Amino acid sequence: MSLWNLVSHMPPEEFSSLSTEFPRSLRCLLAEWLENQPWEFINGSDAFCTSMASRMLSEMLDKLRSAAGSDGQQCQILQQVSNLESTFCRDPLRLVAVVRAVLEGEKAAVLKRDHHLPLSFHRRQEELKFSLGLQRLQHRVREIQALQEEGPGRDGAVQSPVAPRELPTLILEAVKELEAAKQQVLKRIQIWKRQQQLAGNGAVFEENLAPLQKRCENLVEVYFQLQQQVMAASTELGPELLPRLLERFNEVLSSLVKSSFLVEKQPPQVLKTQTKFQASVRFLLGPRLLKVLPKPYVVRADMVTEKQARELELSNYSNTLSESTGEILHNTVALETNPTSGNCCANFKNLLKKIKRCERKGSESVTEEKCAVLFSTNVTLTPGNISIHLQVLSLPIVVIVHGNQDNNAKATVLWDNAFSDIDRVPFVVAERVPWDKMCDTLNLKFMAEVQTTKGLLKEHYFFLAQKIFNDHSASPEDFQSRHVSWAQFNKEILPGRGFTFWQWFDGVLDLTKRCLKSYWSDRLIMGFISKQYVCKLLSMQPDGTFLLRFSDSEIGGVTIAYVMRGKDGSSQVENIQPFSAKDLSIRSLGDRIRDLGQLRNLYPNIPKDQAFGSHYNKEQTGKDGRGYVSTAIKMTVESERWV
Repeated sequence: MSLWNLVSHMPPEEFSSLSTEFPRSLRCLLAEWLENQPWEFINGSDAFCTSMASRMLSEMLDKLRSAAGSDGQQCQILQQVSNLESTFCRDPLRLVAVVRAVLEGEKAAVLKRDHHLPLSFHRRQEELKFSLGLQRLQHRVREIQALQEEGPGRDGAVQSPVAPRELPTLILEAVKELEAAKQQVLKRIQIWKRQQQLAGNGAVFEENLAPLQKRCENLVEVYFQLQQQVMAASTELGPELLPRLLERFNEVLSSLVKSSFLVEKQPPQVLKTQTKFQASVRFLLGPRLLKVLPKPYVVRADMVTEKQARELELSNYSNTLSESTGEILHNTVALETNPTSGNCCANFKNLLKKIKRCERKGSESVTEEKCAVLFSTNVTLTPGNISIHLQVLSLPIVVIVHGNQDNNAKATVLWDNAFSDIDRVPFVVAERVPWDKMCDTLNLKFMAEVQTTKGLLKEHYFFLAQKIFNDHSASPEDFQSRHVSWAQFNKEILPGRGFTFWQWFDGVLDLTKRCLKSYWSDRLIMGFISKQYVCKLLSMQPDGTFLLRFSDSEIGGVTIAYVMRGKDGSSQVENIQPFSAKDLSIRSLGDRIRDLGQLRNLYPNIPKDQAFGSHYNKEQTGKDGRGYVSTAIKMTVESERWV
């Protein structure tokens, strides 16, 4: 979503103060292109900024001339091109300031209206910032090179804009910019990892690592060029500055290399012993830096406890693992570069044979115990023959030994994925979280599991809040300011029930995914609503009005509630015994609704055949291919006669 798409429908007068030097008609013509230039990040007046501004002015004029050829307003556009050229050709940096002011004014208008900017906008800005930083570094390398080649009194030497005494200053600035670009890459890798973790709960995830690999490779190329210049200038830099600079260079390369070793495909986060699993690690800088050996490098996979993971993190992954906490079969795999894709990967197909349980905290159960797979290898980099130890942890894993532990293990993983911080000590996660964040998580999980675009609604969240907080007196607004604890989510048994909130919600998820996806997607199921509220809704409705809700008293059930009237006109709301996934595999929900003559209109007043007709199965009649007369199962409900 571009910024122009968001502001083009706003009243033009909102932007009148921004259009004095840059007409709004040109903003429209240059919509996407304008937002793909780094106006915001050109904030100096040196040679690099000036050359970038000149290039952008030139590109803008070319774009407008092309647009004029295919536009009915040709004369007007060409006149505007002429005005822009005469106004800004002597001072292209002023154009940068003018366009930046226009874009900042538009951002402010969108923020005022929507309170946020699209994620795609932030992503593009971050890419522009990195790209410009890389170009600035390349410009710095050329400046340093020109200065070194200049030499006093040499004919035909490149005339550098900087004096020789400024060489150390120029190199220090370049190294500082290199470190800033490295930090940006590391942050981008961290964001990719966090998005990968959120994808475990169903969030959309752009898993393609090619842009990140390109970014790492480009930065490493500049790194080597700059390092070469520094070594060539060792005399000018002196015995004090040179070692400090080389130390900073080593730190840049080391952190880039270590951070570019990633788990591309995570192992399952709920893992059963004696079960095969797949995972893959990728070394983004492998194709560029790995020294070719007769035998390939080998990556090893080991199970580690939360305590071991924490110790590794605190040592900044400089320690090696002393002991594996579980036995993984086939735990060593070659790290190889695929010549076709250009990816350097190790693909695991393992079996977790057994796990050693560790000391648990207080009332912690085995399904709250988190561990991880540690992937590690030793490699030699070129140039320089530097040996480096690479280690990376998988996302937290809950190991189970029996299928009946799966439900509680999924709760641990869901909570950890949703509420862990981007830079945390393994595997620390908040014990209490805001209720609205919990709602977002449940909605994300529901939509991903059921594979539907129809998420939970405000009224659903209200019912879920009443259930998890055991509070029927609070308003929806009251719940918005509350925090929900891990214990309320999946440790404490719900009042009067034999299960936790998550066990109940997961049962609904499973039932909807298996049997009710199309009904939910057609908004035929109210679902998350209490028995008491159903009575309130239906008691004033005509006879035979019904709705569908998830059972409150048992796991994984859906029930039909309907209203019927006695001879005296008084109403009674009946709730049919809940249907499980097994029941609905015998006869579908649509056919059960068709069977019941008591059901007439889906609440508020949609005739049932109109609402559910597309969900009815064709009834078999006559004889089948073997000459047998067809039979059919029909559902009936015995209602008490009452007056």
